[in-house]
Amino acid sequence: MEKQIINPPALFDPGPTRAYSHGVRVGNLLFLAGQMGVGPDRRVAGDFAAQVRQAFANLETVLRAAGGTLANLVTMTVFLTDMRYADEFVRLRGEILQRDFPASALIGVSHLAVPGGLVEIQGIAVLD
Repeated sequence: MEKQIINPPALFDPGPTRAYSHGVRVGNLLFLAGQMGVGPDRRVAGDFAAQVRQAFANLETVLRAAGGTLANLVTMTVFLTDMRYADEFVRLRGEILQRDFPASALIGVSHLAVPGGLVEIQGIAVLD
């Protein structure tokens, strides 16, 4: 089956130096690389809530480039550098997604790829 690489121009270019793609579509499945609370300039968005909102915005950018929305997410894996943010993350996720929540795992990690990053969200979506 053919793979379609999704690297929207609104996000930073992972290119050959980072050696990954923001999204890979195979058939009606879209596999989303982990998105952190960083903008195209790779700067970390302010506090935890700002990082969560930016991470979801980045996911949505990839989804839209592939013809979907956040409603197409069927599963997500969330990495937090501090589990004390877990309840706040759950609250923000509910506010952002509002309904039809995907299956999810919430995992505590010691650090992420970008210094100062507090959250990373990876997912799989089913597109029409």
